[in-house]
Amino acid sequence: MSKRAVLEVIALDVEDAVAAQAGGADRLELVTDMAADGLTPAAATVAGIRAAVDLPVRVMLRLADGFAAGSVERLVEAARAMRGVGAEEFVLGFLGPDGGVDLGAVERVAGELEGCRWTFHRAIDRAADRDALRKQLADFPGLDTYLTAGAAAGVDAGLPTLLAEAGRRGEPGYEQRLLVGGGLRLEHVPLLVKAGVDAFHIGGAARPEGWGGPVSAEAVAQWRRVLGG
Repeated sequence: MSKRAVLEVIALDVEDAVAAQAGGADRLELVTDMAADGLTPAAATVAGIRAAVDLPVRVMLRLADGFAAGSVERLVEAARAMRGVGAEEFVLGFLGPDGGVDLGAVERVAGELEGCRWTFHRAIDRAADRDALRKQLADFPGLDTYLTAGAAAGVDAGLPTLLAEAGRRGEPGYEQRLLVGGGLRLEHVPLLVKAGVDAFHIGGAARPEGWGGPVSAEAVAQWRRVLGG
């Protein structure tokens, strides 16, 4: 591999963050409540993790399970609170009832970020039309990454879509980095790397004891070795 691939690890608390950094993670995605697929964490957790590690941290802006925005005012307040404790990078993504991107909600929340870099998360895997969503967001301020498994069911089902989208890098709507996560396993990596994917996102794969247990530095290190040091 010509350059080091990015390894992003989900962290729920300071212990996770410290272990992920020790294992060689490049970035953290900070959430709470994985039973709801990851919601906005407490501001105190964000502050604690930023004090404990020097990795970039992307903070989730999501209030409830599902991909509807819910209260945009509350999302804006959450974004403001996270920035108030030093958060500089974010994760968000909202769909309307028709499965299209909720542009109004994205515009309001991203507007509060004032150019901070952010990831559009796996809501894209539930979108009625992925290509249309990408093109609608093509020039959106701060958007530099799509976190996707290629399909709602995960990377096993989404692999053909991921390979096709990797091949479109640089086209309008496809300039953003493809960050692959959601049922990602080590055996998926060689094919994705060969296709040009250079960013990988792990959650459960970093936790040998499951979501009830902490991130394992050794589990993260195993991914780091496979992706190259």
